[in-house]
Amino acid sequence: MPHPTPQTSSRRHDIVVIGGGAAGIAVTASLLKRRGDLDIAIVEPAEMHSYQPGWTLVGGGVFSADITQRPMADVIPDKVSWYAAHAERVDPDAREVMLGDGRRLGYSRLVVAPGLVIDWGAIEGLEATLGQHGVTSNYRFDLAPYTWSLVQSLERGRALFTQPPMPIKCAGAPQKAMYLSCDHWRREGRLGDIEVSFCNAGGVLFGVPDYVPALERYIDRYGIETAFGHRLVAVDGPSRTARFAVNDTEGDREVERGFDMLHVVPPQKAPAFIAASSLANEGGWLDLDPETLQHVRHPAVFGLGDASGTANAKTAAAVRKQAPVVAENLLVSLDDKPLSAAYLGYGSCPLTVERGRIVLAEFGYGGQLQPTFPRWINDSTQATRRAWWLKAKQLPWLYWNGMLKGHEWLARPVRRHVDRDEPRTARG
Repeated sequence: MPHPTPQTSSRRHDIVVIGGGAAGIAVTASLLKRRGDLDIAIVEPAEMHSYQPGWTLVGGGVFSADITQRPMADVIPDKVSWYAAHAERVDPDAREVMLGDGRRLGYSRLVVAPGLVIDWGAIEGLEATLGQHGVTSNYRFDLAPYTWSLVQSLERGRALFTQPPMPIKCAGAPQKAMYLSCDHWRREGRLGDIEVSFCNAGGVLFGVPDYVPALERYIDRYGIETAFGHRLVAVDGPSRTARFAVNDTEGDREVERGFDMLHVVPPQKAPAFIAASSLANEGGWLDLDPETLQHVRHPAVFGLGDASGTANAKTAAAVRKQAPVVAENLLVSLDDKPLSAAYLGYGSCPLTVERGRIVLAEFGYGGQLQPTFPRWINDSTQATRRAWWLKAKQLPWLYWNGMLKGHEWLARPVRRHVDRDEPRTARG
């Protein structure tokens, strides 16, 4: 079991991985499966590792919160040096990572996988009222149980579910919380006494049109109001009011809505050490080649996960396909060979539309459908029980015992046509 590395001012490793979440652990395990003698360091300040896809099911009363977390020391692979600190700054020219505690780590290759930052403070009044006055969010481990408590206790009134501007992690999560809540109220005979609104800053129900008809059927089934162009800007918990900046056919304005339950998904952004550095693209996200996941300006840097500026959905399922690509391309770059693996933008969003049925949205760059299973096994554009069985019964086990252990089931990288490009080398 790895323990945090003792304090020393400076060390060098073959590979430094920033982030001990799904992306950082998965890519480290994949690297070690391929080359077990690598000297790898992980930079991660958290003591606990979370299976974040499970938090929606915690908020829906399906999972208990404790099964979604394990000690970080239990998931970091053996033989890896663990620095229990945050990354303060990256100097890609000197090939160094500066840690928040003053230590400096040199590297031959760097993998940037810190996840994103959930900007709770971007919504006025939100932080002061989270976890009380009916205000909750499944995007936090400690609040998902409160979501379920609110769902169970609400008998009548108004429930608001919000979605901020993209990009966010798991773009379907705001809807999942809403559908599971509505399904519980329907089963309890309360849905007719509860007004449910989906206040979405965007203009569509879901970004890939193939999945919209199945979702619209559940919007109609539950009687949900869809309020597009509504961006949450302020919350007053004690008065139970939410203020929205609205941009729709009536123009720009602000409106207030009362609530008895408010499920909030705040805006999200890249960590500051990326956004304020040469690692970032114009939007502040990690600037990667979308196919190879190598940095576009710094060949010794690779990346994956939610901080990436690639156009895929930010989900753990995307990480499952990205990790083998980064591992393979990083290792061949160490050998000064052309990058051979391609990532086609795969992401999966299991849209939990009721307890027992899921629309298993799987798609890549440009919204191209990339289903894992043929339609006769599971029609991914419809709500199916098989998709629920996969999400609720199989994926947690596969996460802890497969992806985080370097097993790449159904995740083999696509081959690149390496003769079309000259390799960008990163010697040393």
